[in-house]
Formats: sequence, C-alpha cells, structure tokens
Amino acid sequence: MALFRLNVALPDRPGSLGLLASAIGAAGGDIRELVVLKSEGGRGFDDITVALPGKDPGDLVDLLNSMGGVEVISITPVG
Repeated sequence: MALFRLNVALPDRPGSLGLLASAIGAAGGDIRELVVLKSEGGRGFDDITVALPGKDPGDLVDLLNSMGGVEVISITPVG
C-alpha cells in the first residue's frame, strides 16, 4: 500500500465528509488520518492521508474531483 496526503476542499454541509470517505473506500483506499484545516466561504478544507493499493492515485483523484463540489487541491506521497 502507498500512502498519499490529499488536500481537499468540499462543501461545508452535513454529510459531505461522509460521502467523500465512502468514495475513498469504494476506490479501495483506507483513510489513515484526517485533519480538518478550516471552514471558509461555505467550503471545508481538510488534509486526508490515504493508503491506496498500488502507486498511482490518479483514479482516486479523478473520482473525487468528479463529485459535486469536491476539489483535490494537491496530493503528496507520504514516505
């Protein structure tokens, strides 16, 4: 498993983080850490460390970016 830290923005409303977590799980990812950074302008900003099978997080990033209101701002390998 490879670890990646995703900096994400998502709608700041009940259930948004749950939907994001479910999408990560459906893609085979395992959330290892979650840091809520801030809420601003109706959006929440979080750092999420995810363990993924394989070394290419591209499919997960595409999936999350396709969700309404979710934006993967950056992704960094964790070594």
